[in-house]
Amino acid sequence: MIIVCQFLLKNTKINGITLFPFILIKKPEDKHNKVLINHEKIHLRQQLELLIIFFYIWYIVEYYYHFFRLKNAYLAYLSISFEKEAYAMEHDFSYLRKRKFWSFRNYLS
Repeated sequence: MIIVCQFLLKNTKINGITLFPFILIKKPEDKHNKVLINHEKIHLRQQLELLIIFFYIWYIVEYYYHFFRLKNAYLAYLSISFEKEAYAMEHDFSYLRKRKFWSFRNYLS
């Protein structure tokens, strides 16, 4: 379910975020941004595969591992395997139909 949530994302650079089972987006027009929505749907699949809670634990651990290694918050975010997969495949609109279980592992550093 896609929800426009301007107040939550108002003062951030974030255009969308997935908090299972919701995709929260900043602007109403982003409902029609197929690339952004596909990116967030990839995160929904990742979250399901890891039974939701383990996704968030893994995400945070991986973020801090890269943050302490790189000393840069944005680069740490981009280094997370979940984000690497989502960014790499966000333009492939058939990706979720052919995606293999736990494909994010292919993007571990």
